[in-house]
Amino acid sequence: MHEKERIIEEYEISPYTMAIFPMLYGSKVYSEILEVENQFISPFKPLDIVKKSCQYFGASYEGRKRGTQYLIGVTHKSPIIVDPFTSIFLLPTTSPINPDCIWISHDHVSQHDKSPSGNTLVTFRNKQTIEIPISRSSFVNQLQRTAQLRMRFYQNMENIESKYKKSGFYLHMEASERKREYDIKRYIED
Repeated sequence: MHEKERIIEEYEISPYTMAIFPMLYGSKVYSEILEVENQFISPFKPLDIVKKSCQYFGASYEGRKRGTQYLIGVTHKSPIIVDPFTSIFLLPTTSPINPDCIWISHDHVSQHDKSPSGNTLVTFRNKQTIEIPISRSSFVNQLQRTAQLRMRFYQNMENIESKYKKSGFYLHMEASERKREYDIKRYIED
């Protein structure tokens, strides 16, 4: 265990979560959670943490999977929107029910390269690099699917906003990547 690692009982995925890895802890599968400045060990499997985090943000994992299928037509190795308003989009490296599945935060991936062993070296925005057991082409496919999911979700949000703006009604919604100034004078004068 690294100096910054510690065992925690409760964990919700946050904007600081970069990756969740399965790890054997005795005879059980635990999770190693990599954050921007911390590492944790959780006694729960990665998929259990993803499911619990979806619930924490008001949705079921199954509902999030159906949403992905509806938005981009993907049914296998589906990327998941954990929380769109804090920009938490995760991609699985294999089938989520596979005990070797690693969950990667789309928002934190800065670079990806093929490793000498044929795996993928993922560099996060904090400059930390990890090697994951997935081919670079499969990883790129998962990144693209997740980018497509993000784009479709935010396009739908833009469509809703533009419909309401045309009618003179202003929404008070902001996604973390789409910060805007709203017409404050309109609210003060009303």
